[in-house]
Amino acid sequence: MIKMENVNKFFGDLHVLKNINLEVAEGEKLVIIGPSGSGKSTAIRCLNFLETPTSGSVYINGEQITLKNKTRLVRESISMVFQQFNLYPHMTVLKNLTLAPLKLHKKSKKEAEDLAYHYLDIVGLREKAHVYPTTLSGGQQQRIAIARALCAQTKIILFDEPTSALDPETIQEVLDVMIKLAKENITMVVVTHEMGFARQVADRIVFMEDGLIIEEGVPEHFFTNPENDRVKQFLSKIIR
Repeated sequence: MIKMENVNKFFGDLHVLKNINLEVAEGEKLVIIGPSGSGKSTAIRCLNFLETPTSGSVYINGEQITLKNKTRLVRESISMVFQQFNLYPHMTVLKNLTLAPLKLHKKSKKEAEDLAYHYLDIVGLREKAHVYPTTLSGGQQQRIAIARALCAQTKIILFDEPTSALDPETIQEVLDVMIKLAKENITMVVVTHEMGFARQVADRIVFMEDGLIIEEGVPEHFFTNPENDRVKQFLSKIIR
């Protein structure tokens, strides 16, 4: 479903991604972890060309993403949930959710609203359809952002540290929605510091540091018997 081939990314002289090679199968739940500044968010943003790789290639369903086709290919295939929700504050929740189905996918108003209500039910926020995002808690806004990503009906959803901007009390409500989604046939790539979530949901975990993938494996291997000393050190500090 997704392939990164020898992807490098520079910001000026800063070499942020270093020959990243990664494949994600259809329906797979891939979790990317690692210390801050390791290149995790840049890697995930290169998957939908929010950041353009300096060199190397990204493929979606076997088709290489280029500057020429990225808008079409990404709209057809990928949705993204950001750290800061990125909801339109001047639109109601319902209008936020129906915008893409109406404008991009040319659905009727009824079809778009039926879709929106369906996914609002999934995230448990149907009663918030006619309020504005600024009246909601951070956790509620992020659940709405997830519903909006689902309304695009893409086969791939990227999550860039979706709980990092939330209060500790609201993190679990967002994770619960993501755990529910993980049971569906959606390809998920998640950058997160939530190790409990990674252990419960991931089919595979990738550890990044200094722009490199230095270890990957299934959760059982990763959390009980990692091979790399840096991974062992990292996990020892965040898992008590």
